[in-house]
Amino acid sequence: MPLSPPPPTPFARRVYALIQTIPRGRVASYGEVARALGIGSPRAVGQALRRNPDAPRVPCHRVIAADGRIGGFQGHPAGPALRLKRKRLAAEGVHFTRGRLAEPERLYTFPAN
Repeated sequence: MPLSPPPPTPFARRVYALIQTIPRGRVASYGEVARALGIGSPRAVGQALRRNPDAPRVPCHRVIAADGRIGGFQGHPAGPALRLKRKRLAAEGVHFTRGRLAEPERLYTFPAN
């Protein structure tokens, strides 16, 4: 019998709650998520998202790299997981050209607290 993943940490639950506010058809960077949470580590955001037990209800596919690249997905920088992320984003109208976000106006900035 496979082991269940550990429950999300309080930090991960904060990340998941915040990214659920990213509107469909928009994306935010790992850095923007970190800034909105008041932390200085986009990598910590990525680590929380790679363990997301509730995708796509918790839309971790809506978080991309700060330079407009698609970033990783489910802990993978390429392969089937990344194709799934690209497919989910395309279904929401978010596209990439030459590896970068095609429409920068789709970048979402969280409201200031």
